[in-house]
Amino acid sequence: MCKDDQVKISTRSDYAVRALLSLALHQADWKTSRPTSVKEIAERTGLPQPYLEQILLAVKGAGIVRSKRGIGGGYNLTRSPDEITVASIIAAVEGPLVTPLGKHDHCEGHCVLQEVWIAAAEERRSILERVTIGELVKRTRQGHPEKSAKAS
Repeated sequence: MCKDDQVKISTRSDYAVRALLSLALHQADWKTSRPTSVKEIAERTGLPQPYLEQILLAVKGAGIVRSKRGIGGGYNLTRSPDEITVASIIAAVEGPLVTPLGKHDHCEGHCVLQEVWIAAAEERRSILERVTIGELVKRTRQGHPEKSAKAS
């Protein structure tokens, strides 16, 4: 049976995607931009810095960002924003996206309803695998032209 926690995006996943979107929005070139500190990301996004540090460590462990310590340190993307999917970020902080498969109990309509839940979960996963940070950057800048000028 599909539970609410299988349908909603967790706060941890939401924060991770928001943090990486912030990195991509403010780093003109992911290969050569200076690292962005956790403090800067927290200030720009309004996310709590201690929790953000934990999230970025998980994303780093998945190889999506790299870090530099010390003065001028922080985080950079490890590849183009167009290659980083929302699904990969969620998987980094939550584990792989799975389709909920409950036991068929053959109660009134349950089997048919379970097919709907499975289809919905698969569609959700498919969408998250298609959406990239690069696409979110473009969409954000279309809605907020002033962000394009600052990043240049």
